[in-house]
Amino acid sequence: MSEGNDRLYELARAATVHLLPARGDGAPLWGSGFFVAPGLVLTAAHVLRPHLAANPDTPFRVRGDGVDAEACLEQWLLTDPRRQTVPLEEDLALVRLAGEPGEHQHECVWLADRAVLHSGALKVCGYHPGPPETHFRIVDAEINGHEDRHGLIIKPDIDFPAGVSGGPLLDPETGAVIGLVKSRRKQQDGGKAVAVSALRNFGPAYRTLLAAHDRWHGDEPQSPAGDNWIDLQGGPPAGAGEQWTPADRREALRLLAELPPPPDAPTVELLAKKARSRNTWPGATPELLTWRDGTGLLYEGARPLQALTFLRYLRFVELYTESRGGDAAALGRWIERRLRREPSRPLHDLVHDAGLPEGLRPAPDTVPERIVIPYPGPGEGVTVAVLLDPVIGARPTRFFWQIWYDDGHGDPELHEVDGSVHGHDPADLVQALRAPLGRLLRAKDQEGRPVPLEVALPVEHFDTAVHRWRFDDMAELNDAGHLGARRRVVLRALERRGDPDKLWTERWQAMAAQQRFSGWRTPGQGGFPGAHGYRDAAFDRIPVMCRPVGRDPGRTAMRLALESGHGIALWHVDGHSSRVCPESCDTLYARAEELLATLGSLAELPDRIRQVRQEISELRDDHAWAEPMALLYDDPRRPLPSEEGGTLDAPL
Repeated sequence: MSEGNDRLYELARAATVHLLPARGDGAPLWGSGFFVAPGLVLTAAHVLRPHLAANPDTPFRVRGDGVDAEACLEQWLLTDPRRQTVPLEEDLALVRLAGEPGEHQHECVWLADRAVLHSGALKVCGYHPGPPETHFRIVDAEINGHEDRHGLIIKPDIDFPAGVSGGPLLDPETGAVIGLVKSRRKQQDGGKAVAVSALRNFGPAYRTLLAAHDRWHGDEPQSPAGDNWIDLQGGPPAGAGEQWTPADRREALRLLAELPPPPDAPTVELLAKKARSRNTWPGATPELLTWRDGTGLLYEGARPLQALTFLRYLRFVELYTESRGGDAAALGRWIERRLRREPSRPLHDLVHDAGLPEGLRPAPDTVPERIVIPYPGPGEGVTVAVLLDPVIGARPTRFFWQIWYDDGHGDPELHEVDGSVHGHDPADLVQALRAPLGRLLRAKDQEGRPVPLEVALPVEHFDTAVHRWRFDDMAELNDAGHLGARRRVVLRALERRGDPDKLWTERWQAMAAQQRFSGWRTPGQGGFPGAHGYRDAAFDRIPVMCRPVGRDPGRTAMRLALESGHGIALWHVDGHSSRVCPESCDTLYARAEELLATLGSLAELPDRIRQVRQEISELRDDHAWAEPMALLYDDPRRPLPSEEGGTLDAPL
């Protein structure tokens, strides 16, 4: 064991703590944790769950090297604290020490900027209850497998000491903490761990936490022995101008922590790609919530790319921040100082001449208050589709889900598939889709341009009010938290998956050529127009129904429309099913007619509907008619993926 590693392990020991009851003298420890920022401890949620499930505000104690303080839960990822088994992706908790962040002097671990799942040797750190008394332990281990997006499998040839759950996993090669201990395996050695990439599931708290982490390390704190994490990480010497050193990384991340956060993940991804001269990184793209996350894309394996690539990315961030009125002067000055160490002067132009991509340049001041965003056709932008397949034979109805991503170029890609055995009750779909769909939407949403969401259902389930789905547990009163107010949400006919038929394609092409539209009350006061009536309808007429379409007569009307090639329709999911319309229907049709008259193209309709729903959330009562209206927007030019596996049957 080298002297440098010994000193690194001392830093890990100084940052590791154990958690125990508020009156902890003689009480058994609950588990371990470690400081990630001033006053903030990361631990496993299952360590706290038995003691805080009934009351998450219960205080407890944190003890470690020079620290013995009262603490409380800051945030955990548990969706149901009463559940005995904690899912891997939810097994994280942040703990805050009482008092001000700088009140307690302590070490903080170093968290790398790369969001990769570690493999190979590491050290497991944590506290052991004794006998004779609680003490720190560090043992050798090895990661030899991965589970899901954030799970690490620890090779079954070591026996974890009790109490290390929540403790850090230290990679001696990079000098970074790469995860925390989740559990030992029952009746055998080895165990599981959660990668620190799962910290991104904390959302806004992740940004705050990492900014505090990077500021603390950026101040170059010294342990009593005179060490700090960066100095013990090795790498090229500080004078190697063409190489990106650990000291460079520390300073860059400190400066990025002082900037306003990026508006969305696509902005970070685009600037990182441009810094790499459009060369993409290996593997999947992680969630990109901070500018720091962008630097983690500038590696080949564990090796950072040349310093010029990082400086070019930082220059893009500087330009973007200043173009939005932010202050990035300190970052700009450091870029210039760091460039002077780069030996190849002609290559400095790669940084000096950097300019923002056209799509990220600020819009002119004359932009209208609200712009109508056309719905993307082929080659025109991104869409996300959720396909909901009924489980054959299930009573009552249950669904399996698939999430597809279409970048507008080529065929859509299957992003994630339902792993359940029995499918989901309609009432549980939002909870089931919250994590996988929410991650994808966050990753692809751009500032001011949320990705459109398509939900494909069988016709008999078209009254599922997907535009009312809400993925946020907490929202301010009248906040536009429903999907239909935040993004363009449309329904598609699941039966139409695969190659489109001629009637559907020809009617869509003809309607897309129109510039003025009107509503078509169907079924009208005189009854159904019949199949020929739907087929012969003028191309500027959009079916509008004051009835739900899950039962007759609305169901018959919708089926006739689909069979006759219609790809656009509006209907009232809570409307009446009687043959005779109440007076309120006249108002609905009049308002729908007014809305359709504002269209300059068919592609404007989804965003027009979204804007009306947003205005409802802003207490525009005159737009309340549109809240229960669902929209079919079924573009045959971008057909749903064909069914590959046949029907889905209910398990026996």
